[in-house]
Amino acid sequence: MAVWKCNNCGNTVEVLSPPNICPSCNQKCEFLDVSCYIPDCGGPDSGNINPQIYQESYEKGKKRS
Repeated sequence: MAVWKCNNCGNTVEVLSPPNICPSCNQKCEFLDVSCYIPDCGGPDSGNINPQIYQESYEKGKKRS
């Protein structure tokens, strides 16, 4: 399963594909795949997020506000 981050509120969900409505902020949001696919954060079977992708998406979200 992939880990998806809501670019509106930052909530993460672990599902096969992102939901239409964020379960945290109840908005229709853009979701970004922040799953870890590299050994540095545990690899694809770890269920971890890639902190670099998560942080980059956080910074982009701040610039939009």
